[in-house]
Amino acid sequence: MSYIISVERLKKRLENENNKDNTVIVDVRFQLTDSEAGRKQYIKDHLPGAVYLDLEKDLSSKPEKHGGKHPLPDMTAFSRKLGKIGIDHETTVVIYDQENEMFASRLWWLLHSLGHQRSYVLDGGYNEWVRQGNDITDQMPELDSKLFRPIILEGQTANIEEVREKLENDTAILIDSRERERYLGNKEPLYHKAGHIPGAKNYFWKNVLNSKGAWKKDIELKDQFSNLSKDTQIIVSCGSGISACPNVLALKMAGYENVKLYPGSFSDWISYDENEIETKEE
Repeated sequence: MSYIISVERLKKRLENENNKDNTVIVDVRFQLTDSEAGRKQYIKDHLPGAVYLDLEKDLSSKPEKHGGKHPLPDMTAFSRKLGKIGIDHETTVVIYDQENEMFASRLWWLLHSLGHQRSYVLDGGYNEWVRQGNDITDQMPELDSKLFRPIILEGQTANIEEVREKLENDTAILIDSRERERYLGNKEPLYHKAGHIPGAKNYFWKNVLNSKGAWKKDIELKDQFSNLSKDTQIIVSCGSGISACPNVLALKMAGYENVKLYPGSFSDWISYDENEIETKEE
């Protein structure tokens, strides 16, 4: 099943009044180095009818000593927020980023973990919408509130204890979704330690995109992950549980069901002084 929607498909959906009335578009543009940049972009202009959700204010909770830089939001409060912007389980949700970046997949994963089955990432995001000559606006949408009842799916996340146990017992595959240079510890712009969790294999999240920067098709993703067994649990990590989400989405599209997100990821792992760091290829 594909969780990606093209600009053309979204346009056709919005041209149909019945579909338009049951569609919520969410803008999640964000910059890790400037937390206000995404909201400023949205206020300047956005897709018609789009509502904004912020990575740190809406899609995450405040970091503490442990748990990583972008802990998951409180799901009860987050579910209320979804209802306020007009989302229930019958609503089709289309999520976009500036391009095909990691933040749209984070919201997709959150919706998926709450049992929502009608959410899609817009291929090419805001830039592709504009490139094809479509309208943008600075008008704020008027949304009708709905009641979003969370159906929390079991087994969607792994905490640090589970990661430690399954790596020690070799009962799961741990993926690190960061770029290779950060995985190897050759550079680290965000954290006080460099390298990766021992045992993690590197699958850079941008490899779910093709040479033109568009999302790969299901069959291409199946080939990309073909050396991973569907019978073994896969735990996906990154720096703080954000760029792991495109890999989770891609694995789901490739037919992998036993996939978990490690929300705290490397930033949680290094918050424990006793945890070792690896810098060689695994």
